[in-house]
Amino acid sequence: MRFFYYFVIISIPFLLAMVTWQSARYGDLERELDQLEKTQEEWVENNKRLIAGIAVLSSPDRIEHIAREELYLEKKKPEEVLQISIDSIDSINSIDSINSTGDPVDLINGETRGR
Repeated sequence: MRFFYYFVIISIPFLLAMVTWQSARYGDLERELDQLEKTQEEWVENNKRLIAGIAVLSSPDRIEHIAREELYLEKKKPEEVLQISIDSIDSINSIDSINSTGDPVDLINGETRGR
């Protein structure tokens, strides 16, 4: 019975030390969690700013303005556009284009094909 009393007397300070250590550890983890949440919030805000920037930079009006004013490009009329289609890599000998009237043209032979 005496052994049990000595064990309890020695265990109580040990258990109090463990509780103190766990409290300190909990406080450290709580501070780290707060810091991580702040970092996450900063990243979310930065992502929102970047998405807004993408929306502004990719607006069609802005792109058209840059194309016209800075790059001196102009829009082509539909009849000035040449559309090229390749059916398959194996049939490279029959590359077709669409002429201004909308008829397919064989670019290799120069023949107009019917639709």
